[in-house]
Amino acid sequence: MALTAVIEAHGGPEEFKLVDIEIGEPGPNEVRIAHKAVGLNFIDVYQRTGLYPMKLPHAMGMEAAGIIEAVGEGVTHLKVGDRAAYASQPPGSYTEARVMPAAQVCPLPDGISFEEGAAMMLKGMTVEYLFHRTTPLKRGDTVLFHAAAGGVGLIACQWAKSEGITLIGTAGTDEKCQLALDHGATHCINYRTTDWAARVAELTGGAGVDAVMDAVGADTFEGSLDSLKPLGMMISFGNASGPVPPFSVGILGAKGSLKITRPTIFTHIGDHATCQAMAKHLSDKVLAGDVKINIGQRFALKDVAKAHAALEARQTTGSTILEI
Repeated sequence: MALTAVIEAHGGPEEFKLVDIEIGEPGPNEVRIAHKAVGLNFIDVYQRTGLYPMKLPHAMGMEAAGIIEAVGEGVTHLKVGDRAAYASQPPGSYTEARVMPAAQVCPLPDGISFEEGAAMMLKGMTVEYLFHRTTPLKRGDTVLFHAAAGGVGLIACQWAKSEGITLIGTAGTDEKCQLALDHGATHCINYRTTDWAARVAELTGGAGVDAVMDAVGADTFEGSLDSLKPLGMMISFGNASGPVPPFSVGILGAKGSLKITRPTIFTHIGDHATCQAMAKHLSDKVLAGDVKINIGQRFALKDVAKAHAALEARQTTGSTILEI
């Protein structure tokens, strides 16, 4: 049996229930993993609230790290006793242990702790595809990154610095802006006290940025388009402030033949080999010291509702984990 956080209805953090679930043995192409730490992400909030509907009741969570306890037939990249981490469908990581598909479970190097592994996989592989798989970016390019002091943002700040890319961040307090700067952002703008779009124009001499990386959504969409240089790429990869409202595609032409995409990590990691390559690239960055994983908050599994409340209220910095 494994203590597991589930929801039976969409709604607020109070919908979480802790129940004991029978684990069982892995079938073909599956593993059983005993968790040591679990990561929290905004997609968990979207699923809990129903923005991304799920068939209920369902266990929650998309990310964790632990030790492989059993492997099913056909699994060749992991063995019993291996350290491993993942960010993967289906939801169900808020638990002490689980059986799950093996394809997106990745080896975790000895030099990376279980806590770091749980805190980095979804966020770090998101940064990997943003900088290497979404639009061509090169040394000397400039990107605008919203929520730069969040879990994804602090990894992105370091990643950009390691790649020679200028990153202009936004955050909601001076303290969060300083945190982003300390992690490698070239500039960071307090969006509560400054017209951030005007400041981006000033910082780029009116030229605009090559790409915007935006997980905020509705609140930042229009200003983000206005911050792009002609032929720039708008990457909308989240909805923390709500989904982007419908818009006329013609506006992209009027604003400079802009490009726009709405990627998800799950498309990129759907292919086993690609997922493993992304995870290795991320691990290599961490082991080299280019990226340090900032764990800003830790909660016990029984306090998952408190963790969600803090995440949803934007009261967190860096990554948030559940300790098992």
